[in-house]
Amino acid sequence: MTPTRRDILRMASGLAASAVATSMPTFAALARGPGGSPSVPSFLSGHFRPVFDEATAFDLPVRGAIPPVLSGRYFRNGHNPKEGINPGAWFYGSGMIHGLRISGGRAEWYRNRWVKTPALLEGKPLFTDQGTIDLTASAAGTSVIAHAGRILALQEVNLPFEITPELETLGAYDFGGALTTMMTAHPKVCPRTGEMLFFGNSPLAPHLTYHVADARGALIHSEVIDGPAASIIHDFAITENYVIWFDPSAVLDLGLNQPFPYDWNDKYPARIGVMPRDRSKGGVRWIDVPSFYALHFANAWEDAEGKIIVEGPYFDRLAWDSALDFINGVAAHGAPPADGCVRGQWRIDPKAGTATVALLDDLTVEFPTINLAHTGRESRYVYACSFPGAGQRGCGIVKYDVRSGERALLTLPDGVMAGEPCFVPDPAGTAEDHGWLLTYVGDLRSNAAELWILDATRIEAGPVAAIELPVWVPAGVHGSWIDDLAI
Repeated sequence: MTPTRRDILRMASGLAASAVATSMPTFAALARGPGGSPSVPSFLSGHFRPVFDEATAFDLPVRGAIPPVLSGRYFRNGHNPKEGINPGAWFYGSGMIHGLRISGGRAEWYRNRWVKTPALLEGKPLFTDQGTIDLTASAAGTSVIAHAGRILALQEVNLPFEITPELETLGAYDFGGALTTMMTAHPKVCPRTGEMLFFGNSPLAPHLTYHVADARGALIHSEVIDGPAASIIHDFAITENYVIWFDPSAVLDLGLNQPFPYDWNDKYPARIGVMPRDRSKGGVRWIDVPSFYALHFANAWEDAEGKIIVEGPYFDRLAWDSALDFINGVAAHGAPPADGCVRGQWRIDPKAGTATVALLDDLTVEFPTINLAHTGRESRYVYACSFPGAGQRGCGIVKYDVRSGERALLTLPDGVMAGEPCFVPDPAGTAEDHGWLLTYVGDLRSNAAELWILDATRIEAGPVAAIELPVWVPAGVHGSWIDDLAI
């Protein structure tokens, strides 16, 4: 049954009450040390324990050598609630961005700043008394991107929030009044046109709305996409000619009695939608597929036969259940997942209306990234985080060669976790993987955090530079390299 506005408002009120009721005075102790306690949820302990102070530091110490051609900022967002508040689920913590300015072989500064939204400053709820969504009541804690000279912090159920190059919040950004829906945390910037393609996915109808902003940042197209109901569409994929929608088996369930009320539902018809980017060429063709979930996609492209290839981690039901336990704070921190999401590759025939998926490795992986110059075009390399399972005891960074099927793996010691690897191209490079991977690394053994810079051609060699940070950096979500020329 499709939930009504009244149902969702009731759910939101219950979650708000739950978050207040489960506030924890133990957070100050968490900030002082690496350990957690049985009463603290997994997403607020260990590598994920929050920080409560904004910090600024200059001329950071470096082990190794920062490539001198790097000149820009690495910003990474993450969920970081105020002290003493358990938001109920990992996704609900207020956004805090950790940023480093790098230039001339130096780490010039580090800053961490909350994205100062009404939800953070005023406790403004997502749902109004009328059961509608307040698009300014954002946690803004999932990703951060730059487009058309603006830097935007994104959460996906709200408007984006614009921030400055020094991480100060300017306020909600609605493209000059043109954007009237929420905005995904995973827009795609087309390297050919400079357009930013994105969408809004809502628990309320209309559930899916597609948008395009041109290279100058003006919103030039908005369109409701019919088909999906109250499923989680967190990410999507694009090629030169298509937009690909993944309508999965994870669906809103208000009877779940969990803070994040989405559950696997085999009765919900999972589908993949193929839509021409040229909107004069027709609507979405929906293709029925077996139940699945996919949180993130690395890339997609069209092959010589006109088939669409999509790369990204694939969840079956066991993998979904493991992820949901962590999101809702049920799983113990550090426990290997019962089953993990693994590297998957979809092959879609838009003419025949068929789609199949092949699982190409057994390593648990997430947060896939590529050289963004290849977005929507065939790419050879995918980078991702790897996690315990399939014979791997700890965490790591993995690089896949899509063409050969080979993988390179940087394994990390127990107690060390790296975040999403962000690829930065070498301006003088001649191959797709000529460049570096930037990732925040937390070490529970020393209670210290660093930014590592890896040579993307040989990640298993470890960092060419490690920038020592003055404060703890919680494991977060998504980030971006923002070249000086972009802003």
